[in-house]
Amino acid sequence: MKKNTPFRYDFVGSFLRPQELKDAKVKFEEGLISREELDTIADKAVTDIVKKQKEAGFHVITDGEFRRTFWHLDFMWGFEGVAHEKTGGGVQFNNELAVLDDTYLVGKVRAKAHPFVEYFKFLKQFEDENTVAKYTIPAPAQFYQQMIVPQNYETTKKYYDTNEELIRDIAIAYQDVIKQFYEAGCRNLQLDDCTWGAIVGDAAKQRYQLLGMDLEDIKKQLLEVNNLALEGKPDDMVINSHICRGNYHSTFFASGAYDSVADYVFAKENVDALYLEYDDERSGGFAPLAKVSNDKKVVLGLITTKTPELEDKETVIARIHEAAKYIPLDRLYLSPQCGFASCEIGNKLTEEEQWAKLKLVKEIAEEVWGEQ
Repeated sequence: MKKNTPFRYDFVGSFLRPQELKDAKVKFEEGLISREELDTIADKAVTDIVKKQKEAGFHVITDGEFRRTFWHLDFMWGFEGVAHEKTGGGVQFNNELAVLDDTYLVGKVRAKAHPFVEYFKFLKQFEDENTVAKYTIPAPAQFYQQMIVPQNYETTKKYYDTNEELIRDIAIAYQDVIKQFYEAGCRNLQLDDCTWGAIVGDAAKQRYQLLGMDLEDIKKQLLEVNNLALEGKPDDMVINSHICRGNYHSTFFASGAYDSVADYVFAKENVDALYLEYDDERSGGFAPLAKVSNDKKVVLGLITTKTPELEDKETVIARIHEAAKYIPLDRLYLSPQCGFASCEIGNKLTEEEQWAKLKLVKEIAEEVWGEQ
């Protein structure tokens, strides 16, 4: 297919894990089945989710992120210099602790043959004349933030004297992995990035002050690491960014409008499109969209994956036209605000409700822009 992401009706990437896959993962961790047996079950689950995506009429296919536990950390484990352990700790979200593996540095960050590239190759085989395969990975800024959060920063400083050195190594490692994806046939890559959504929150300034860092300097660094990682990317490779404020078991991490980061990520980040969370009042208004550079498309995440209730179609259409006051309608697209299962635990809705959400996205997009 000659078209690339985004599509007028689109989705972010992750899907609710089927029960068979979740059960197999538990059996594998308990030593009851082999890695090969788990991989076989995962292969079937990916094959099934791709079939359902096509049957739903979408032009993009993903593997649902079925082969990973966390949307971001598993990818980081695929680099030299990164270690992790399960301690029962995590990150406090709204009313719930997101239980995540501790992930930290044990050396310099270097690229190696990344296992996600092999996962992409399995997905790639399902592309056809109507669909393109998209792969989702955490943004370089997400990797950077992981290594400078308070619980990791002292460890990081054992290997990096300055943040600039860390930024350089992360960017170079990403350049290598982006090349690996390209050589595997990937032409649609998505950088999932909660850093911009987290930094707009009220607690962000205080969080970085504890590390002796200025919030505006951090914004510059997030932009720098993302753009440096994208230097030299092939001209025929589309790389988009998805921005949200956290998505774990239908909870969120931060709230805040895009106003304070628009001059950075909207205006200056060198991606082709922005998938933006806009499913409730936590995201603020559409006025910051006026800062989006003319070479970018914007995917409005107006349908929530956090609750099963279907949005009112006319209300969503009205919001699309409200956004069009700041950016032309022909540069706007529609999707849910995030995936349905950013982590294995998934959000609080059923698979049937998940597909009803996507059906609504398609129906609205066709009504606004016509059939695609």
